[in-house]
Amino acid sequence: MEQALIFFFENKEAIFIIALSVFVGIEVISNVPAVLHTPLMSGANAISGVIIVGGIILVGHANLTSFSLNLVLGVLALVFGTLNVVGGFAVTDRMLEMFKKKKK
Repeated sequence: MEQALIFFFENKEAIFIIALSVFVGIEVISNVPAVLHTPLMSGANAISGVIIVGGIILVGHANLTSFSLNLVLGVLALVFGTLNVVGGFAVTDRMLEMFKKKKK
């Protein structure tokens, strides 16, 4: 318990910024009109692409012979970033199909 308190006090600014960003993100996403979801999905895909690159760099610098936090976080970033990009492209493709003329 003492180590958790020491960690909190050493990193209180970073924890505060993360907590505030969660609240701001929830507020921004909940107030987005439905018309803007497709452009925001494209932006989310770009951000997820950056996350994938960061995950690749993190895994590349991790010690692969031992189990480390860097390796776990890098693999999680790769998996979740890839899922987000693939899902975003699928949703964007479906929405763009709605605007195409139907074949007779």
